Amino acid sequence: MIKNLSIENTLFSTDEQLEIQKLISSLHCQDLDLKNLFYLMDKVWDEMECDNRAINKEKLRNYYQHPIWILNGLFIENDSISLQHRNSIANWIANQQLRIVVDYGGGFGTLARKISDCAPEAKIDIFEPYPSQIALKYCQNHPTIHFVNQLESNYDCLVSTDVLEHVADPLALLHQMISAVRLGGYLIIANHFYPSIKCHLPSTFHLRHTFDSFAQAMGLEKIGPCVGSHATIYRKSSEQPPNWLKIRIMEAVSQLTFSWHNSSMKQKWQRVKNKLRILVKGSNIN
Repeated sequence: MIKNLSIENTLFSTDEQLEIQKLISSLHCQDLDLKNLFYLMDKVWDEMECDNRAINKEKLRNYYQHPIWILNGLFIENDSISLQHRNSIANWIANQQLRIVVDYGGGFGTLARKISDCAPEAKIDIFEPYPSQIALKYCQNHPTIHFVNQLESNYDCLVSTDVLEHVADPLALLHQMISAVRLGGYLIIANHFYPSIKCHLPSTFHLRHTFDSFAQAMGLEKIGPCVGSHATIYRKSSEQPPNWLKIRIMEAVSQLTFSWHNSSMKQKWQRVKNKLRILVKGSNIN
Protein backbone atom coordinates (compact mmCIF):
# COMPACT_ATOMS: atom_id res chain seq x y z
CA MET A 1 0.00 0.00 0.00
CA ILE A 2 1.35 3.42 -0.98
CA LYS A 3 0.34 6.42 1.10
CA ASN A 4 0.75 10.02 -0.07
CA LEU A 5 2.33 9.14 -3.39
CA SER A 6 3.91 12.31 -4.79
CA ILE A 7 3.67 12.96 -8.51
CA GLU A 8 5.28 16.38 -8.37
CA ASN A 9 8.20 15.16 -10.39
CA THR A 10 10.03 17.31 -12.92
CA LEU A 11 10.68 14.19 -15.00
CA PHE A 12 7.00 14.00 -15.99
CA SER A 13 5.62 15.91 -18.92
CA THR A 14 2.74 18.25 -18.09
CA ASP A 15 0.27 15.94 -19.84
CA GLU A 16 1.57 12.91 -17.95
CA GLN A 17 1.35 14.69 -14.61
CA LEU A 18 -2.19 15.88 -15.28
CA GLU A 19 -3.36 12.42 -16.35
CA ILE A 20 -1.76 10.71 -13.35
CA GLN A 21 -3.29 13.30 -11.02
CA LYS A 22 -6.67 12.65 -12.62
CA LEU A 23 -6.31 8.91 -12.03
CA ILE A 24 -5.28 9.32 -8.40
CA SER A 25 -8.11 11.80 -7.78
CA SER A 26 -10.60 9.21 -9.00
CA LEU A 27 -9.65 7.07 -5.96
CA HIS A 28 -11.28 9.74 -3.73
CA CYS A 29 -8.41 9.92 -1.24
CA GLN A 30 -7.97 6.15 -0.96
CA ASP A 31 -4.43 4.80 -0.73
CA LEU A 32 -2.86 3.35 -3.86
CA ASP A 33 -2.78 -0.35 -3.06
CA LEU A 34 -2.66 -3.15 -5.60
CA LYS A 35 -6.45 -3.44 -5.73
CA ASN A 36 -6.84 0.26 -6.53
CA LEU A 37 -4.01 0.16 -9.06
CA PHE A 38 -5.79 -2.67 -10.88
CA TYR A 39 -9.03 -0.67 -10.70
CA LEU A 40 -7.29 2.25 -12.43
CA MET A 41 -5.77 -0.01 -15.08
CA ASP A 42 -9.21 -1.43 -15.85
CA LYS A 43 -10.69 2.06 -15.88
CA VAL A 44 -8.22 3.19 -18.54
CA TRP A 45 -8.75 -0.07 -20.46
CA ASP A 46 -12.49 0.58 -20.64
CA GLU A 47 -12.09 4.26 -21.48
CA MET A 48 -9.85 3.31 -24.41
CA GLU A 49 -12.45 0.73 -25.53
CA CYS A 50 -10.03 -2.19 -25.46
CA ASP A 51 -11.34 -5.76 -25.66
CA ASN A 52 -9.38 -8.71 -24.30
CA ARG A 53 -11.26 -11.18 -26.52
CA ALA A 54 -11.11 -9.22 -29.79
CA ILE A 55 -7.64 -7.72 -29.83
CA ASN A 56 -7.14 -4.41 -31.63
CA LYS A 57 -3.38 -3.92 -31.95
CA GLU A 58 -3.56 -0.15 -32.30
CA LYS A 59 -5.73 0.24 -29.20
CA LEU A 60 -3.46 -2.13 -27.31
CA ARG A 61 -0.38 -0.15 -28.34
CA ASN A 62 -2.00 3.08 -27.17
CA TYR A 63 -3.02 1.46 -23.90
CA TYR A 64 0.54 0.44 -23.08
CA GLN A 65 1.73 3.97 -23.83
CA HIS A 66 -0.81 5.52 -21.44
CA PRO A 67 0.51 7.22 -18.25
CA ILE A 68 -1.19 4.52 -16.17
CA TRP A 69 2.00 2.53 -16.77
CA ILE A 70 4.08 5.35 -15.31
CA LEU A 71 1.85 5.10 -12.24
CA ASN A 72 2.42 1.33 -12.27
CA GLY A 73 6.17 1.97 -12.31
CA LEU A 74 5.89 4.40 -9.40
CA PHE A 75 3.91 1.80 -7.49
CA ILE A 76 6.61 -0.83 -8.03
CA GLU A 77 9.30 1.65 -6.94
CA ASN A 78 7.49 2.17 -3.62
CA ASP A 79 5.80 -1.17 -2.87
CA SER A 80 7.69 -3.36 -0.41
CA ILE A 81 6.51 -6.68 -1.87
CA SER A 82 7.34 -5.67 -5.46
CA LEU A 83 10.79 -4.50 -4.35
CA GLN A 84 11.38 -7.72 -2.39
CA HIS A 85 10.68 -9.78 -5.50
CA ARG A 86 13.08 -7.70 -7.60
CA ASN A 87 15.79 -7.74 -4.93
CA SER A 88 15.58 -11.55 -4.77
CA ILE A 89 15.90 -11.89 -8.56
CA ALA A 90 18.79 -9.42 -8.68
CA ASN A 91 20.62 -11.20 -5.85
CA TRP A 92 20.23 -14.58 -7.56
CA ILE A 93 21.66 -13.20 -10.82
CA ALA A 94 24.57 -11.60 -8.96
CA ASN A 95 25.30 -14.80 -7.02
CA GLN A 96 25.40 -16.79 -10.28
CA GLN A 97 27.86 -14.22 -11.71
CA LEU A 98 25.81 -13.80 -14.87
CA ARG A 99 27.29 -11.04 -16.99
CA ILE A 100 24.92 -10.41 -19.91
CA VAL A 101 21.30 -9.98 -18.85
CA VAL A 102 18.10 -8.75 -20.45
CA ASP A 103 14.91 -7.72 -18.67
CA TYR A 104 12.10 -8.34 -21.15
CA GLY A 105 9.39 -5.72 -20.73
CA GLY A 106 11.44 -4.02 -18.03
CA GLY A 107 9.23 -0.95 -17.76
CA PHE A 108 10.69 1.60 -15.36
CA GLY A 109 13.99 -0.25 -15.14
CA THR A 110 13.53 -0.98 -11.43
CA LEU A 111 14.83 -4.54 -11.72
CA ALA A 112 17.65 -3.55 -14.07
CA ARG A 113 18.86 -0.95 -11.57
CA LYS A 114 18.69 -3.53 -8.77
CA ILE A 115 20.81 -5.93 -10.85
CA SER A 116 23.27 -3.14 -11.66
CA ASP A 117 23.65 -2.36 -7.95
CA CYS A 118 24.24 -6.04 -7.11
CA ALA A 119 26.45 -6.80 -10.12
CA PRO A 120 28.10 -3.56 -11.34
CA GLU A 121 30.10 -5.45 -13.98
CA ALA A 122 27.01 -6.93 -15.66
CA LYS A 123 25.74 -5.61 -18.99
CA ILE A 124 21.97 -5.18 -18.72
CA ASP A 125 19.55 -4.62 -21.57
CA ILE A 126 15.94 -3.60 -21.05
CA PHE A 127 13.73 -4.77 -23.90
CA GLU A 128 10.84 -2.35 -23.68
CA PRO A 129 8.78 -1.32 -26.74
CA TYR A 130 7.29 1.75 -25.03
CA PRO A 131 9.93 3.24 -22.67
CA SER A 132 8.77 6.43 -21.01
CA GLN A 133 11.04 9.43 -20.72
CA ILE A 134 11.02 9.05 -16.96
CA ALA A 135 12.23 5.43 -17.29
CA LEU A 136 15.09 6.57 -19.53
CA LYS A 137 16.02 9.31 -17.07
CA TYR A 138 15.86 7.01 -14.04
CA CYS A 139 18.45 4.74 -15.70
CA GLN A 140 20.74 7.40 -17.15
CA ASN A 141 23.18 7.21 -14.21
CA HIS A 142 23.66 3.47 -14.78
CA PRO A 143 26.05 3.23 -17.76
CA THR A 144 25.72 -0.57 -18.01
CA ILE A 145 21.94 -0.36 -18.61
CA HIS A 146 20.59 0.11 -22.13
CA PHE A 147 17.05 0.18 -23.49
CA VAL A 148 16.89 -1.93 -26.67
CA ASN A 149 14.25 -2.76 -29.27
CA GLN A 150 16.00 -5.87 -30.57
CA LEU A 151 17.24 -8.89 -28.65
CA GLU A 152 20.73 -10.33 -28.95
CA SER A 153 21.26 -14.09 -29.03
CA ASN A 154 23.86 -14.68 -26.32
CA TYR A 155 22.31 -13.56 -23.06
CA ASP A 156 23.38 -15.40 -19.91
CA CYS A 157 19.98 -14.68 -18.42
CA LEU A 158 16.62 -13.34 -19.55
CA VAL A 159 14.08 -12.11 -17.00
CA SER A 160 10.38 -11.85 -17.82
CA THR A 161 8.06 -10.74 -15.02
CA ASP A 162 4.34 -10.60 -15.74
CA VAL A 163 4.64 -10.30 -19.52
CA LEU A 164 3.27 -13.42 -21.20
CA GLU A 165 -0.29 -13.02 -19.92
CA HIS A 166 -0.51 -9.75 -21.87
CA VAL A 167 0.19 -11.16 -25.35
CA ALA A 168 -2.01 -12.99 -27.85
CA ASP A 169 0.53 -15.74 -28.63
CA PRO A 170 2.60 -16.31 -25.47
CA LEU A 171 4.17 -19.51 -26.80
CA ALA A 172 5.63 -17.76 -29.83
CA LEU A 173 7.00 -15.03 -27.56
CA LEU A 174 8.41 -17.63 -25.17
CA HIS A 175 10.26 -19.17 -28.10
CA GLN A 176 11.73 -15.75 -28.99
CA MET A 177 12.87 -15.33 -25.41
CA ILE A 178 14.51 -18.75 -25.33
CA SER A 179 16.26 -18.08 -28.65
CA ALA A 180 17.90 -15.00 -27.13
CA VAL A 181 19.61 -17.05 -24.39
CA ARG A 182 22.80 -19.05 -24.84
CA LEU A 183 22.82 -22.81 -24.27
CA GLY A 184 23.18 -23.37 -20.53
CA GLY A 185 21.85 -19.88 -19.79
CA TYR A 186 18.86 -19.08 -17.62
CA LEU A 187 15.37 -17.68 -17.94
CA ILE A 188 13.68 -16.27 -14.84
CA ILE A 189 9.97 -16.12 -15.57
CA ALA A 190 7.02 -14.94 -13.50
CA ASN A 191 3.55 -15.39 -14.96
CA HIS A 192 0.08 -14.55 -13.73
CA PHE A 193 -2.41 -16.29 -16.01
CA TYR A 194 -5.43 -15.07 -14.06
CA PRO A 195 -8.15 -12.44 -14.70
CA SER A 196 -6.82 -9.98 -12.13
CA ILE A 197 -6.96 -7.14 -14.65
CA LYS A 198 -8.57 -6.82 -18.06
CA CYS A 199 -5.28 -6.58 -19.97
CA HIS A 200 -4.56 -10.18 -18.92
CA LEU A 201 -5.82 -12.00 -21.99
CA PRO A 202 -8.26 -14.89 -21.29
CA SER A 203 -6.73 -16.90 -24.15
CA THR A 204 -3.60 -17.33 -22.00
CA PHE A 205 -5.27 -18.56 -18.80
CA HIS A 206 -4.98 -22.25 -19.63
CA LEU A 207 -1.20 -21.90 -19.24
CA ARG A 208 -1.52 -21.54 -15.47
CA HIS A 209 -1.71 -25.36 -15.42
CA THR A 210 0.53 -26.35 -18.35
CA PHE A 211 3.25 -23.71 -18.75
CA ASP A 212 6.03 -25.99 -17.47
CA SER A 213 5.13 -28.63 -20.07
CA PHE A 214 5.52 -26.09 -22.87
CA ALA A 215 8.78 -24.82 -21.38
CA GLN A 216 10.14 -28.38 -21.39
CA ALA A 217 8.93 -28.96 -24.97
CA MET A 218 10.87 -25.85 -26.01
CA GLY A 219 14.14 -27.02 -24.48
CA LEU A 220 14.01 -25.65 -20.93
CA GLU A 221 14.80 -27.49 -17.72
CA LYS A 222 12.93 -26.29 -14.65
CA ILE A 223 15.37 -25.48 -11.85
CA GLY A 224 12.83 -24.27 -9.28
CA PRO A 225 11.53 -21.13 -7.63
CA CYS A 226 13.60 -17.99 -7.31
CA VAL A 227 13.34 -17.85 -3.54
CA GLY A 228 11.86 -14.63 -2.21
CA SER A 229 10.12 -13.81 -5.47
CA HIS A 230 7.14 -14.95 -7.53
CA ALA A 231 9.39 -16.17 -10.36
CA THR A 232 10.60 -19.59 -11.51
CA ILE A 233 14.09 -20.35 -12.80
CA TYR A 234 14.62 -22.38 -15.99
CA ARG A 235 17.86 -23.42 -17.69
CA LYS A 236 18.19 -23.70 -21.46
CA SER A 237 19.24 -27.32 -21.96
CA SER A 238 18.66 -27.78 -25.70
CA GLU A 239 19.01 -25.85 -28.93
CA GLN A 240 16.87 -28.22 -30.96
CA PRO A 241 14.22 -26.34 -32.95
CA PRO A 242 10.80 -26.73 -31.35
CA ASN A 243 8.32 -29.14 -32.92
CA TRP A 244 5.59 -26.58 -33.58
CA LEU A 245 3.05 -29.14 -34.75
CA LYS A 246 3.39 -30.96 -31.44
CA ILE A 247 3.35 -27.71 -29.46
CA ARG A 248 0.21 -26.39 -31.16
CA ILE A 249 -1.54 -29.73 -30.57
CA MET A 250 -0.50 -29.52 -26.91
CA GLU A 251 -1.86 -25.97 -26.84
CA ALA A 252 -5.23 -27.05 -28.27
CA VAL A 253 -5.50 -29.85 -25.69
CA SER A 254 -4.52 -27.46 -22.89
CA GLN A 255 -7.15 -24.94 -23.99
CA LEU A 256 -9.88 -27.58 -24.30
CA THR A 257 -9.04 -29.11 -20.93
CA PHE A 258 -9.05 -25.70 -19.27
CA SER A 259 -12.34 -24.81 -20.92
CA TRP A 260 -13.87 -28.11 -19.79
CA HIS A 261 -12.82 -27.69 -16.16
CA ASN A 262 -14.12 -24.13 -16.09
CA SER A 263 -17.48 -24.87 -17.70
CA SER A 264 -20.74 -25.64 -15.96
CA MET A 265 -22.08 -29.20 -16.05
CA LYS A 266 -24.81 -28.11 -18.47
CA GLN A 267 -22.21 -26.71 -20.89
CA LYS A 268 -20.12 -29.86 -20.53
CA TRP A 269 -23.11 -32.11 -21.27
CA GLN A 270 -23.98 -30.00 -24.30
CA ARG A 271 -20.46 -30.47 -25.66
CA VAL A 272 -20.74 -34.22 -25.13
CA LYS A 273 -24.05 -34.32 -27.00
CA ASN A 274 -22.60 -32.28 -29.85
CA LYS A 275 -19.70 -34.71 -30.14
CA LEU A 276 -22.05 -37.68 -30.11
CA ARG A 277 -24.21 -36.12 -32.82
CA ILE A 278 -21.13 -35.85 -35.01
CA LEU A 279 -20.10 -39.45 -34.30
CA VAL A 280 -23.57 -40.93 -34.61
CA LYS A 281 -25.28 -39.09 -37.43
CA GLY A 282 -29.02 -39.04 -37.36
CA SER A 283 -29.31 -40.11 -33.74
CA ASN A 284 -31.81 -38.33 -31.50
CA ILE A 285 -30.16 -37.39 -28.20
CA ASN A 286 -32.31 -35.55 -25.66
